[in-house]
Amino acid sequence: MNRAKFFRLLISHAILIFMAIIIIYPLLWTIGASFNPGNSLISTTMIPQNPTLDHYRELFAGSESLQYVQWYLNSLKISLFTMIGAVICVSFTAYAFSRFRFKGRQNALTLFLLLQMIPQFSALIALFVLAQILGMMNSHWLLILLYIGGLIPLNTYLMKGYMDSIPMDLDESAKIDGASNTRIFLQIIMPLSKPMIAVVAMTGFTGPLGDFILASTILRSPEYYTLPIGLYNLVNDVMGASFTTFAAGAILISIPIAIIFLLLQKNFVSGLTAGGTKG
Repeated sequence: MNRAKFFRLLISHAILIFMAIIIIYPLLWTIGASFNPGNSLISTTMIPQNPTLDHYRELFAGSESLQYVQWYLNSLKISLFTMIGAVICVSFTAYAFSRFRFKGRQNALTLFLLLQMIPQFSALIALFVLAQILGMMNSHWLLILLYIGGLIPLNTYLMKGYMDSIPMDLDESAKIDGASNTRIFLQIIMPLSKPMIAVVAMTGFTGPLGDFILASTILRSPEYYTLPIGLYNLVNDVMGASFTTFAAGAILISIPIAIIFLLLQKNFVSGLTAGGTKG
């Protein structure tokens, strides 16, 4: 038994080390590239021979072709409002599906699951036409609404499953004391659903920071770009591609994600594990 346990632990640790290498190795290369002089990846090494901060200075220089600070602020604005809107909308819809019984409830839940099977890029033409009809090309608010709408179906299903695990006895006791559904939702259900709220908040914040396809469809002017679009243009030019500056910009994207994760870490981890077992 001890020998079998040893081999199980050995295999488990080997898999964990292998996965850690897969994750950390590209990250170390990106960090190293951001400090390497020049723009080409050919002469780039993981440990720079002559490290420099020139690429980071270039990002904040404020040139007309590289409006990194503006792109950064645009991305933070879109991510924050998407996160807030997603939490509010998902919480309302999940509470309705979890605590109320109405006609078409089961069909709506099934529809939510089916919507996740349709790739987002399949609706790009329709969204582009819609943006033109509404006169909202280059509109961050339209992009925020689209992101929120895309987050509602799956996250509603997950949060609904979590709310189902909260005993109905709490609702009934509160109603006996004269509490309304709104008060029950705000003072009982929401505090108990903090783990899943953290999951929804995290996905709502990180989603826009990594999206390129939808953002590039709606945003066409450089001053409205988000970070993925702006950074892509750094390496899209065959003659003037700057991979090292791209690496520096990519590293800085991780800062707000890390901050949000640290703030939500405790609830986020428990929400992920609960979301897979409850409901």
